[in-house]
Amino acid sequence: MAASKLIGRAVRRRYDLVHIHNMPDVLVFSALLPKILGAKVVLDMHDPMPELMMSIFGLGADSFAVRLLKTLEKYSLRFANAVLAVNEACRKIFSARSCPAAKITVIMNSPDEGIFRFREPSGPTASPRDPARPFVIMYHGSLVERHGLDLAVIALEKIRQTIPNAELRIYGRSTPFLEQVMDSVRGSELSRAVRAFGAKNLEEIAQAIAECDVGIIPNRRSIFTELNTPTRIFEYLSQGKPVIAPRAPGILDYFSSSELVLFELGDADDLAAKLEYVFARPEETLEIVKRGQEVYQTHKWSSECSRFVNLAKELLQGKKAAPVRTGGSPSAEVGSAR
Repeated sequence: MAASKLIGRAVRRRYDLVHIHNMPDVLVFSALLPKILGAKVVLDMHDPMPELMMSIFGLGADSFAVRLLKTLEKYSLRFANAVLAVNEACRKIFSARSCPAAKITVIMNSPDEGIFRFREPSGPTASPRDPARPFVIMYHGSLVERHGLDLAVIALEKIRQTIPNAELRIYGRSTPFLEQVMDSVRGSELSRAVRAFGAKNLEEIAQAIAECDVGIIPNRRSIFTELNTPTRIFEYLSQGKPVIAPRAPGILDYFSSSELVLFELGDADDLAAKLEYVFARPEETLEIVKRGQEVYQTHKWSSECSRFVNLAKELLQGKKAAPVRTGGSPSAEVGSAR
């Protein structure tokens, strides 16, 4: 369908540039006619399909499906004039198996600054914390097993002795996995401490972040969660909130333990320990947030959008695309196939 639409439009008007988002990677071939007619093609690789499918379906690296996906990725990236990767980890994978590194530009997914308006972190007050006020732990995003919501619930149970007013607030579209997690707490002491609010728009998510004490990225260990750099990290930091995130290569390429509160990927015990750290050490946590915000400032969408526009200009001027290794997901498109 994308190919037929794009072909029809390309016949009526000549595109200078076509910007295509995966998945699937082979969607890039819908730009065949525009490319023949002189358009430059940018393939925006939001996720590496082989690793994502391995994570979702438990496929082995040598399985037929994964080998096929890697082959399709290789030809798709070679067809494009320029390739966008969302982080350094993905850039390394694509350049190692599919196309020259010089063709790849890293543009990280970064929050919309019009919605996630930058806020300075609020420091701890001199007065003791009100014991009646809940310690709000927030999770938002896709509610699937690899994102580890069940680990967050386990961690919450472990900290109930030290932080009895801790509360986990969940934002995201309902899934069978969420129902499974909620079933596990019904009838228990956690039933009032775990609350699901459903899907919310970005403005509502920004407001929810403003009302939380800490955001968590409780991922389970998988080949995909080792690679990705969740945009949610930047969303929390933009609002001046501490983030507990996994110690994974896709995150460590950008952050150290002085800029995020890091826990061992997939370890509920360590996640619980880091929640207790944030609760008990507000001064140290505040300094971590400030340093984390400095990292975020280097990857704001306004900067990333400019880099993408500059890349597009270079392509249209016939210059060789130079690799750029920084962040956000492009929104400026001359022609687009989805």
